[in-house]
Amino acid sequence: MATFGRAMKLNHPADFTRVFRQGKRNGGGGLTILTVDNHAGHPRLGMGIAKKHVRLACHRNRLKRIIRESFRNHQYAFANIDIVVLSRPDLNQRDSTQLRVTLEQHWLTVVAQWQKS
Repeated sequence: MATFGRAMKLNHPADFTRVFRQGKRNGGGGLTILTVDNHAGHPRLGMGIAKKHVRLACHRNRLKRIIRESFRNHQYAFANIDIVVLSRPDLNQRDSTQLRVTLEQHWLTVVAQWQKS
């Protein structure tokens, strides 16, 4: 069973800054995914879910739970990369099923990008 412990999270602002400056970007379905190589020895996840895009805290928290669960289930397919998931304005129009499908498509794109590199 895959876990999502503290080591799997981007914890420092410098890590986020590095991903924003150097990251490969792909977007769609209400989300933007940024990825950059890391030296941690495993993939790490960071999230930026804007209050401006998802007003209610309970909805932001549900969204984060779905993203973490999806990442946890796919972490073995990823290279040693840092991933930041950002919300976009059209995210509110998606339900949980659509969000899971969108994440699945993004993860496949990320795996394909990093296998080429």
